[in-house]
Amino acid sequence: MIPWLGVLDDAERQRVVGALQVVEASPGDFVCKIGRRANYWFGVLDGLLKMSNDSSHGQAITYTGLPPGAWFGEGTLLKREVYRYNIEPLRRSVVAGLEIAGFEWLLERSIPFNRYVMSLLNERLGQFIAAREIDRMNDPDTRVARSLAALFHPVLYPGVGTLLRITQQELGYLAGLSRQRVNEALRSLQAEGLIGIEYGGVRVLDLEQLRRHVHRGADGAAQAR
Repeated sequence: MIPWLGVLDDAERQRVVGALQVVEASPGDFVCKIGRRANYWFGVLDGLLKMSNDSSHGQAITYTGLPPGAWFGEGTLLKREVYRYNIEPLRRSVVAGLEIAGFEWLLERSIPFNRYVMSLLNERLGQFIAAREIDRMNDPDTRVARSLAALFHPVLYPGVGTLLRITQQELGYLAGLSRQRVNEALRSLQAEGLIGIEYGGVRVLDLEQLRRHVHRGADGAAQAR
């Protein structure tokens, strides 16, 4: 669940593996909290996290889910800022962290690592631009499809593969819907042959068609406006 280790040379890999810290996080904990200064680059080894805003100042918004294989927070580290979002576990999760000194050492030393981080930033920007448009929509099926398509992103979340271990309640937290409405949306997507509902998770059967379903929903909403 640490895909970027593969782009490092032996000396870099040995130093970084020795510096990685691994902890367990449970619901109610904060891996990142709005206003705290960023000191680590984080990755999900197991479990599921969510990135959200501060609901005390208005409507709660979940920006995205973070499944196994996800690494995040590099933008905040590069700008040496405080967090502008919260990262919380939806269930008991295992999280790894690399201190900012190790992160910056890799940036200064490794061209392949720089390319990896640039790829993450580019893919994440595209994901958030699309999410901004879709979050304005009221169609539950499209919201669920968008949440699933985002979680199956092969560059940002290479550890997921084709089967995501997620409950309908957890998916509801990410999509901003009730578990019952998520169930209806999943069954609709399954009837279209886009996903398969399995015990304890969802399997994507056609990721490209699932993405097209999301874009069709977004285009339809734009035309309606």
